[in-house]
Amino acid sequence: MTAFLLKRSTQSLLVLFIMSLLVFSGVNLVGDPVEMLINPEADQEDVERVIRELGLDRPITEQYWFFLVNAFKGDLGTSFVFGEPALKLIIQRMPATLELAFFSLFISIIFALPLGIYAGLKPESKISKLIMAGSILGFSMPTFWVGIIFIMIFAVHLGWLPSTGRGEIGTFMGIHSSLFTLDGLSHIFLPALNLALFKLSSIVRLTRAGTREIIHQDYIKFARAKGLSENRVINTHLLKNILIPIVTVVGLEFGSLIAFSTVTETIFAWPGMGKLIIDSIYNLDRPVIVAYLMIIVFFFVFLNLIVDILYTILDPRVRIQGSK
Repeated sequence: MTAFLLKRSTQSLLVLFIMSLLVFSGVNLVGDPVEMLINPEADQEDVERVIRELGLDRPITEQYWFFLVNAFKGDLGTSFVFGEPALKLIIQRMPATLELAFFSLFISIIFALPLGIYAGLKPESKISKLIMAGSILGFSMPTFWVGIIFIMIFAVHLGWLPSTGRGEIGTFMGIHSSLFTLDGLSHIFLPALNLALFKLSSIVRLTRAGTREIIHQDYIKFARAKGLSENRVINTHLLKNILIPIVTVVGLEFGSLIAFSTVTETIFAWPGMGKLIIDSIYNLDRPVIVAYLMIIVFFFVFLNLIVDILYTILDPRVRIQGSK
């Protein structure tokens, strides 16, 4: 187990280093932030002064080296626009994005698992066909269009739910979140549902496929032959064996919920990291863009590591192979 974890941790560090090189190089080779930050009527002396202050007069290799050294100290650069540490700006917005992602994932799992298992156990029923048709719609409909439709129906016409903002923030055990108040829940429901639709559809289809494959296995037939109840067969024997691919998808989908919540946050004016990165791209605020992308890469690498650890718990064969 220790050798397996050391191997995965080393691979994760290598991926972080390679991605930092690609992200920094890619962002710094696109556009000129000086043109966005300086008055077009400024003279050449002012332009050169700003370039020196931002450190843009140094070679790209030297800039990357300073970025790498400072990154190990927890400094991912200073925002060109706000004049504050980029990491601080992102951390201030991170709780809103994380609670939106967690709530979206919760909605996806709580509905997708029972729907997928039902569709797998009774594939010919009308309800199962309706579930699969709904999953196809969830894949097909664009997120921005669904978000606008949600606002028009539930906020404008019916007036049931608010369409923008984070709502009232509550505190529980020292944690501040809009999930702890009714007003906050009413504000987060629409954007979370909008963000969850695509993930819900993918988990439903994956759960159905896993159920259809495992339900015909000999150990399921043997469990039924022993007289076990259908609930115990499903919860003990079936669910455990379809969890490995689902854990993989859920882990990666959570990372994508954080990374690709930009559209949803923009539509619903949700004050998260997505709104910040859109503004930063518009202003070519390179330190914030690089810091945001590196944090997203870290989330994906960390989640992959967690998924690998869960693999070893759910399937001992992975642990044995890792030891070898």
